[in-house]
Amino acid sequence: MQLESIGYEPQLQRLKRIKHGPDPSVGWGTALTMRFGHYTPDDYYESCIESLVGAETDWIDVGGGHAIFPSNPRLAGILAQRCRRLVAVDPSNNVHDNPYAHAVHQSLLEDFTDPEGFSLATMRMVVEHVVQPKAFVSKLGQLLRPGGKAVVYTVNRWAPVTIFSAMTPLWFHHAAKRLLWQADEKDTFPVAYLMNTRPRLKRLFGSGGFREVYFRHLDDCRTLARWKVALTVELAAWKALNKLGLHYPETCLLGVYERL
Repeated sequence: MQLESIGYEPQLQRLKRIKHGPDPSVGWGTALTMRFGHYTPDDYYESCIESLVGAETDWIDVGGGHAIFPSNPRLAGILAQRCRRLVAVDPSNNVHDNPYAHAVHQSLLEDFTDPEGFSLATMRMVVEHVVQPKAFVSKLGQLLRPGGKAVVYTVNRWAPVTIFSAMTPLWFHHAAKRLLWQADEKDTFPVAYLMNTRPRLKRLFGSGGFREVYFRHLDDCRTLARWKVALTVELAAWKALNKLGLHYPETCLLGVYERL
């Protein structure tokens, strides 16, 4: 399993087939993104984790709640069976609804202990909620063995949606997520945005005994994906910027940090 395979086109296509099953018919949203040649940030994150999980992997999923990959439950099931151990840790009680983890703990990461340690830690849309980043990274350093990987997938602090989110109260986040993505209120949590730029992540993990081994900005065309016309406009804008060698304004961050 190698980091070089992250974002490799055949791998992304293979994971798409896992996600949508053998039936060639897909929804209009997926059909549009495929027509434009766009892969979502979730696709890249799933590619990353798939490349890192093997038969000897001891895996801790931090803050994932009831789902390892909300948009790809089939892959979650495959990787849960492939790895040696999968432990889910989350302060929310929805962690008890996780069908993939071999063990679940309703706890803050900082309060969790494990004598065996892990070779992989994953954080999908989690670090934007962390209010004590140094303590969080320090705990990861205690839980991961030397050579272990910590994978961070999160929003970009300077993306338009994140900037707007930082300026609005939590009740507005509930309403906006329900309107745009039909998200449940129980899956909306307070945000801090203290770990949401590459320099900040690199400094925090560096001071915690890690080194950055992979990083990528991921263009995100899902803001208005609920509406076909709006999604078409987003994808067309992304395609035009891509041809100019520019990122789409809305981006996510994907970083991999190795324990020294």
